[in-house]
Amino acid sequence: MFIARLFDNPQFYIIWLMLVIFSICCHEYAHARVALWQGDPTAANTGHLTLNPLKQMGIISLLMLTFIGIAWGMVPVSPQLMKRRHSAVLVSLAGPLTNLGLFFIFSILLGVLPVFAGETATTESASAAETAGQMFFLGGMLNLVLCMFNMLPVPGLDGGTLVNSFFHQLYAKKAELINLLSFVMIILSIAFIDYLFRAAGYATIFLSSQIHRLIA
Repeated sequence: MFIARLFDNPQFYIIWLMLVIFSICCHEYAHARVALWQGDPTAANTGHLTLNPLKQMGIISLLMLTFIGIAWGMVPVSPQLMKRRHSAVLVSLAGPLTNLGLFFIFSILLGVLPVFAGETATTESASAAETAGQMFFLGGMLNLVLCMFNMLPVPGLDGGTLVNSFFHQLYAKKAELINLLSFVMIILSIAFIDYLFRAAGYATIFLSSQIHRLIA
């Protein structure tokens, strides 16, 4: 179980926990904020304009993350209150785009870190730089995975909402087939999740190395 990492590698466990909670809360906050901009105050009225994990994720999700390593968040929205035809699309995109933005931020930080770390002369400073590097790398990789996973065209995920917005009649007519295909897609995603993380890790390293080359 994931909680075994607490004893095997406590530093990784704590960093990963913090990054997952932070990234999910940013994702859900973005949904709530854009929904409010689009005229839907449902999330705001229920206290979701916050980064508080108890509100954005809930105790069950936090416990699942702590013990198993699986977590989720959810923001209530009311599309009928939104001002524009494609307001729901903007709200759905807000979460994955936030994760994509965090991927770039963490990757940039990872790229510029060696410039500052190279100036350190103490063992303590070098150790802090190594910890920061691990956090930036994991943060970039995690957020790219969250972005890609949430964009899957599966009901319940942001990608599913996007597809439903553009192909609502098709969703209504082929609901059973779409649900079956969505189930298969989720199973395949879980089965190949390691490859998804590897690809995201390579992307993080590539982007950070390009940033480092520009400033070195």
